[in-house]
Amino acid sequence: MIRLTFAAFLGFALLPVFGNVHASSINTSSGWNMPVGVTDISQEVFHLHMTILWICIAIAVVVFGVMFWSLFKYRRSKGAKSAHFHENTFVEIMWTAIPMVILVVMAIPATATLKKMYDTSNADIDILVTGYQWRWRYEYLGEDVSFFSNLSTPREQIYGQEARGDFYLVEVDEPMVVPVGRKIRLLLTANDVIHSWWVPDLAVKKDAIPGFINESWTRIDQPGVYRGQCAELCGRDHAFMPIEVKAVSEEEYTAWLASKRDAAMAEAQGADREWALDELMARGEGTYNTYCAACHQPDGKGLPPIFPALAGTGISIDPNARQAHIDIVLYGKTGTPMPAFGTTLSAAELAAVITYERNAWGNDTADSVQPAEIRDLLGSQ
Repeated sequence: MIRLTFAAFLGFALLPVFGNVHASSINTSSGWNMPVGVTDISQEVFHLHMTILWICIAIAVVVFGVMFWSLFKYRRSKGAKSAHFHENTFVEIMWTAIPMVILVVMAIPATATLKKMYDTSNADIDILVTGYQWRWRYEYLGEDVSFFSNLSTPREQIYGQEARGDFYLVEVDEPMVVPVGRKIRLLLTANDVIHSWWVPDLAVKKDAIPGFINESWTRIDQPGVYRGQCAELCGRDHAFMPIEVKAVSEEEYTAWLASKRDAAMAEAQGADREWALDELMARGEGTYNTYCAACHQPDGKGLPPIFPALAGTGISIDPNARQAHIDIVLYGKTGTPMPAFGTTLSAAELAAVITYERNAWGNDTADSVQPAEIRDLLGSQ
């Protein structure tokens, strides 16, 4: 029991350190406690936490009170002599029964809350959340909408070249958008290693495991932006894998879905036309900085030998070398950290980033790869 109360006090003491790690546009944490949150479940969890905390404090007061009173009253300097006895049945029963009753009292509300947390039935919207090294992909099932969500904090801030912004390392280029007042079921998995999708203000923290589908849910009643991060150590850029959930009105959500469908259609149609080299380079630079720079560095110098340099490698225009370059981007390389981007990026993005790599940092091949070529290669698989 002493260990239990000590652990409770230790956890409470550490809350100022860990309780407000993730900034939120609507901050529901005082910095001295866990966030209250903005969902019914998060508020239930908070009140349950506070109830059990006060129970632990009451236990601590009684246990340590009796202990210190005994130390003071029966101290050796006052001539106290220790009693010698083998056992006391009544005491044995009491110090077993009382903790058991306390645990049952704590377990009843905890179980009720856990049942609600695990009840994903009757959801209005299903979203498949897939963790990648190091980004999230959101697929709105039945809506023909899917996209990647990447860290948008400028690298100048990460490298200390400029002052940090208000949402340093917890801002993304594409947030997960949901309507307020509707039950959202989250289906979580991963493409490579174990990740964990955690948004404190929603009281959602669930592992994303390759080959498995975990479930969770949320219902947000208050419009706003709620932020979190991957909570499972998942590799080199684990700290650069934020989560941003934007809760909007039903009308805004419907308009957002329509805009995402239109953008996807325009992206697909982009593979039907011929792109100019300058156009591919501009698009490729943005794609490279989003998906490739973390490993190969913004200047293309890489981190040899794990992440080879792309700058100054004398990338050849030879057809065989050109095709090998395309293949490694599309299909990855077994036994190395190089993933296959053919299933994650569009034909236009793939063509643009390959073209950019073949013409940036002194690799002046003047060679371009067209989206139609990539589309045909992927379509033949």
